[in-house]
Amino acid sequence: MANTSISQVSLIHSLTADFLKKRLAQNGFDDFASSHGNILFQLSVNKSITMKELAEKINRDKSTTTVLVRKLEQEGLVSVTPSPNDRRTKFLSLTQKGTEYNALMKKLSKELVTKFYKGFTPEEINNFVSYLDRIKNNFIVEE
Repeated sequence: MANTSISQVSLIHSLTADFLKKRLAQNGFDDFASSHGNILFQLSVNKSITMKELAEKINRDKSTTTVLVRKLEQEGLVSVTPSPNDRRTKFLSLTQKGTEYNALMKKLSKELVTKFYKGFTPEEINNFVSYLDRIKNNFIVEE
């Protein structure tokens, strides 16, 4: 039973990623990975952030983050500016196109949540979220 649950979570993750990827492509944002969306979300919350801070927030190493950010910069979604005090430090921020992407993602996220919880009562949703938090904490809390 436990293996089935883990398999279901994995399948749901894949299905929701496919859902978002399809909707993004329909709106002119092709070839985006979920980690790209996470970066753009972090930049909407933190208006200007260093590459190191971003890597920590998205739980990736700095070299992987750099590769992801370069793609977003090439697509015109992110601006990378060297620090005036230390040329090795780079500050990241959203461009206008990046802001538009985040607005679209906000709309798509609402659509996804509606689809995700279709047929659930508020109590069932609260219980489900509570169970997911408990599972997450099993991996976060050190024994």
